[in-house]
Amino acid sequence: MNHSPYTEKLGIKMWAEEDRPREKLLLKGKLHLTDAELLAILIGSGSRTETAVDLCKRILKEVGNNLHELGKMRVEELLKFKGIGTAKAVTIVAAMELSRRKQSAIIQEKQQITTSRDGFLMMQPLIGDLPHEEFWILLLNRANKVIAKKQLSQGGITGTVADSRLIFRQAIDLLATSIILCHNHPSGNLKPSQADIALTRRLVKAGKLLEITVLDHLIVTNGGYYSFADEGMMSS
Repeated sequence: MNHSPYTEKLGIKMWAEEDRPREKLLLKGKLHLTDAELLAILIGSGSRTETAVDLCKRILKEVGNNLHELGKMRVEELLKFKGIGTAKAVTIVAAMELSRRKQSAIIQEKQQITTSRDGFLMMQPLIGDLPHEEFWILLLNRANKVIAKKQLSQGGITGTVADSRLIFRQAIDLLATSIILCHNHPSGNLKPSQADIALTRRLVKAGKLLEITVLDHLIVTNGGYYSFADEGMMSS
């Protein structure tokens, strides 16, 4: 009876060549590797009792086999896994950060905002996974192309502060004709608070006086977003 090399706890070098992650990638291509196998290539080795692939399967199982959740893990959290030392932990964190930056770079290629989803996709890599709240604005020109992204404040787990004077000063300095407000909810709850609603109304009203349109206010989470504009909540 044939047994999977993953369950026999053999060293990777003892596997059939086509079953080794590196060789498998070279022979069959990256799409034929599982997440655990790709991660195993990064860490290079397992332990005396566990192959690199088995170790990576265990790590992935801990985060529900969700790479997005793996990307949130800190070095200290990865060090809790037997077989993961500082070098391996740093390698995983660095790879996850490169993935995040790649996604951000792809989004930045499309600088024009035409829907609320465009704004979400631009901001999610920046604030979607944070353990604390941050408040940002997107500054746009007349063609709805993004001039700049600006972080205005950073708060705790439950809130942050947005200064209306600072918001519109940024817009005036960069000659923006419109802005999009953005902040994240680390809890994952997409429902706007009364403070969120009051702030939005106040900024919409102030924007009208300055002839700077507040197009939307996006609440961003790990898995989704809430658009004040889409929900008809942009009246002053």
